[in-house]
Amino acid sequence: MTTIVAVHGNGGGASRFAAVAAVLRGRADLVAVTLPGFSTVPRDPSLRTMSDYADHLAELVAAAGPRPVVLGHGIGGSFALDLASRRPELVGGLVLHAPVGAHLDTRLFPRLMSTAPARAAAKRLIAARLPRPLWRRLFFPHGAPRHVLDRFFDEYRACEAFGQMFEIITPEWFESLAPVTSVPTVLLWGAGDRVLRSGQTEAIAAKVPTAEVVVREGWDHFPMIEQPEEYADEILAISTRLAAPV
Repeated sequence: MTTIVAVHGNGGGASRFAAVAAVLRGRADLVAVTLPGFSTVPRDPSLRTMSDYADHLAELVAAAGPRPVVLGHGIGGSFALDLASRRPELVGGLVLHAPVGAHLDTRLFPRLMSTAPARAAAKRLIAARLPRPLWRRLFFPHGAPRHVLDRFFDEYRACEAFGQMFEIITPEWFESLAPVTSVPTVLLWGAGDRVLRSGQTEAIAAKVPTAEVVVREGWDHFPMIEQPEEYADEILAISTRLAAPV
């Protein structure tokens, strides 16, 4: 059975993959992790750089079994990319779903988050209850259960590492990464992703030059929450292909 280690994006944790894990039960072993400082897991002050977080992720990946497929979404993809760049022997396959790293010096949101007050305000605003009807329509156009989305937004309030990510995920970090050439990789994107648009694929591909590119119609940024059955089927098919012996 294929083992998949799933790494969340900013603000959240393992719960973002809960529905996918349920769909895959009996077909694959999906191990969703929560990194320190995210969701309700306390921040580890020794984790100061992307490589620090990737080294922590390396321990979680090694604990999941020999050379699992690593699935990273958003900044989870950034951590997974850093890990595969420096420790490729730990990774049997890599799925980078809308990873953060490209065009950081020109994208509007990272530029808005350039100061600590702006990052703190953004975190409070995302977690606030009053604007949630707007956030649900904006970020989840296909819909999801109310309790799932409430947890999604509540986790931002508890997340201690939210602002730090805008400090350590930088153009300099991305440029410093050695290209990943020995790990079979898929770059996965939703065609309708409005948070991290699929137009970034070419820039990310420079760091994974042999990657297969998969763009799914009908997906926005969070298909693991909005369309868990479709997402599970796609991830299983990709992971099985990546993990297959050459």
